[in-house]
Amino acid sequence: MHTNLFHIVLISFFLTLGTTSAYSQDIKKKNTTIPPKKETTKAKEDKSKNIAPTPTKDSIKVDTVKVKKAFLEGKVTYKAQNYTKIDQKKKLITLYDKAELYYQDIELKSGIIVMDYEKNEVYAGRIKDSTGKYTQYPNFKQGTNVVEPDSIRFNFKTKKALIWNSRTDQGEFKIKAAITKKENDSVYFLKGARFTTSKDVDNPEYYFQTNKVKFIPGKKVITGLTNMVIADVPTPIGLPFAYFPMSKETSISGIILPNYNDSNARGFSLQNFGYYFALSDHYDLTVLGDYYTNGSYGMRVESSYAKRYNYRGNFNFRFENLINSERGYPDYSKQTIYNIQWSHSKDSKSNPNSTFSASVNLGSSKYFQQSINVVNLGSNLNNTLSSSVSYSKTFNSIPQVRMSLSATHSQNTQTSEINMTLPTLQLSVDRVFPFAKGDGIKKGFIKNINLQYNLNGRNSFVTTDSLFFKPEMFKNAQVGMQHSIPISTNFKLFKYFSASASANYNEVWYLKTIRRFYDTNQSKVVDETVNGFDAFRTYTLSSSIGTTIYGTFNFGKDKKIKSIRHVMRPSISYGYTPSFEKYYDTYAADASGTMIKPYTRFEGGIYGAPGIANSNNIGFDLSNTFEAKVTDSDTTKVEPKKIMLLNNFNLSTSYDLNADGKTTLAWSPVRVSGGTQLFKNKMNVNFGATLDPYAIDNSGTRINMYNINNGGSLFRMTSANMTLNYSISSSEFDDKKKDDDQVKRNGGREDDLFGKSRDILNQKSQFDDKDDSKDEDAITTLFKSKLPWDMTFAYSLTYGNNNREKKIINNSIMISANADLTPKWKGGISTGYDFVQKGVTFTQIRFERDLLSWRMDFNWTPFGDYSNWNFFIGIKSGVLSDIKWNKQRVNDRTIR
Repeated sequence: MHTNLFHIVLISFFLTLGTTSAYSQDIKKKNTTIPPKKETTKAKEDKSKNIAPTPTKDSIKVDTVKVKKAFLEGKVTYKAQNYTKIDQKKKLITLYDKAELYYQDIELKSGIIVMDYEKNEVYAGRIKDSTGKYTQYPNFKQGTNVVEPDSIRFNFKTKKALIWNSRTDQGEFKIKAAITKKENDSVYFLKGARFTTSKDVDNPEYYFQTNKVKFIPGKKVITGLTNMVIADVPTPIGLPFAYFPMSKETSISGIILPNYNDSNARGFSLQNFGYYFALSDHYDLTVLGDYYTNGSYGMRVESSYAKRYNYRGNFNFRFENLINSERGYPDYSKQTIYNIQWSHSKDSKSNPNSTFSASVNLGSSKYFQQSINVVNLGSNLNNTLSSSVSYSKTFNSIPQVRMSLSATHSQNTQTSEINMTLPTLQLSVDRVFPFAKGDGIKKGFIKNINLQYNLNGRNSFVTTDSLFFKPEMFKNAQVGMQHSIPISTNFKLFKYFSASASANYNEVWYLKTIRRFYDTNQSKVVDETVNGFDAFRTYTLSSSIGTTIYGTFNFGKDKKIKSIRHVMRPSISYGYTPSFEKYYDTYAADASGTMIKPYTRFEGGIYGAPGIANSNNIGFDLSNTFEAKVTDSDTTKVEPKKIMLLNNFNLSTSYDLNADGKTTLAWSPVRVSGGTQLFKNKMNVNFGATLDPYAIDNSGTRINMYNINNGGSLFRMTSANMTLNYSISSSEFDDKKKDDDQVKRNGGREDDLFGKSRDILNQKSQFDDKDDSKDEDAITTLFKSKLPWDMTFAYSLTYGNNNREKKIINNSIMISANADLTPKWKGGISTGYDFVQKGVTFTQIRFERDLLSWRMDFNWTPFGDYSNWNFFIGIKSGVLSDIKWNKQRVNDRTIR
């Protein structure tokens, strides 16, 4: 009803001013249309003679009155809860209480809206409630831009506006200005403005104050003299002008400001200075550098890439030139270190028949120990770097064929030894049942016979840091290929026994073999490399039989423990490997030419060598599980509760049928292992022991005499070990998921028993971030009775008695705990104690304070070779992440 009345008033207003409506314009166009004139006989004759007829002038005069355009180019709709008032004399429409007005892409909601349809302007403002408090602030929305001022005046024709105390969100920024002038849809001028990332723009923890601003929504803000204000106190931090990017893109290119630090060994430094390149929506690039005044420098290149439903990954390259002390001093040293990391994963939905993945972490063995840009915590104790890049494809043939091509790398950071395969080819043909129909039941010895084909080829290198990817590395490459055809079957025996039999044929190809001989020039036995194709073939036979035995011990329905169930799975296996002495030769051990000591030319090959002695073993295995039924503590439950007493308790040994009692003994040591979970599966307990039935002599060598016949017990315990792992947390932390990507990327452990390992550049919170918008009032949450916490506990004990030493080799405990001391304070500690070395193990103490828009944290490793501390305070928002203060003190390291 209001809309129709508004249209009637507008039409009356237009007619009064002499404005022609669209309808009247259509009528005039019809009136001024010239009707077609009937063609005369003379004109037809002229037309036939190609003579143009004389044009006839229109007798109707053209309207010379200029048509005025309506000031509104679209439909206006509006409503109000209290009342709508139209004043035709003053040309005003007033909407009061929860007023709304819509025009084209403009939405205006306010307590009061006054529209002057003569001046083409609209005014919106607040209204007072019954207590005299201002409510229903205007909300002005144009497109995606939203402004929430105290009042606003807007011109529909020029699209200009004047806004008082405007409040608007632009990405992570919140902007408030005393007066805002809207020049057009893309340019605003602000006076008395403040910018902040605080949630409360009216009472922020900090803001940037400026008086002159040019604001382009969704793109940028350019200001004049800008001053930083913290807690309403102006700071000396100011700039003559400022530029704030506000792109709607996920990321934009820009400079990364450095951290300032100093070191006794290398002097003053600027770290992590560089540039971020937002190259496209699919990949980016970050280039960073460090420089120390003693000449040390570092460089890092980092890139992340992703394509939805196809792949994602990241690549990091780090290089550092380290200089200690000054040239000419005895402690002067220089070293270059590097590290390469690459991870890639392919979405299985892009191609289900092929996969490609990469996980690379290689470089200098001492990188994580010596790097000037990594706070090395658990990474210092990591002794291995490993890499793998693989591609696999499945061919949907019958039988199915799978192929994979991979490169692997394993590096010991203590010995600097590197083992690498480049590449490894694997191919397998799916299992084939030659005596059974494709869709038939495979039952019995014959029908269950099946065979496969497997191919494995490798190009392997063993080298060190200093020779990595140098000609010497490739000179010592080992190339080989292994073919195997396993044939097996399984069947039931005497109804309760499961039996299996198998045979395996192997053929190995090498491109390098050796020839061993006595070199008279060197007066010693040498191995000469022989290049060329060579091969050997072997086979093995094996069989096994086993069963499952169930036993239940009932204690009575009225007992707390109602019953215990024991499941035993005994099995006996037999394995036979014949002697392949045909591949063995003899050589001269001295100058006399005496041929002794057989050897095989395939020694040292990557797939091993054929054995000269036959193997004839019987294996014995017994696995056990124990579980109990107990009365449930929940009285509403009718059925008893099942609990696991021992997940596994295993015993295994073997007997050599070829043992002669002199060079070889018949029985191998008995290996005992077991494990269980306690305290609602929170604690994992694992234990193991090795029991030897034979005695030893004074030199510690096993002799052909049982230990019980030598005055000892039935078995001699040579080693034992036990580990406990216990994790517990408050109810709020039960579903906590840690972000360990950064820890693993820096060489650390997945848990935080050895603290957190992180880059100095990456100042991500040590604990899980939470949404502050869900916080309760600060005063009430200060005294919350439940404080979130979590704890990880690990204990390790190792006993050694291989030579009657009866010694505790390892006895240590490690603890890590994190807790919310208050809703805004978080704390954590990682520490431990070694009872053998009688000293405290690695210890780290960490604190973090949530300062709403800011974050502050402190990490301290108080003692040890890598003692350090780090203090950081900065703005949380990624837009202003360069506004920070970071101070650290890293213990001077010795380059080795």
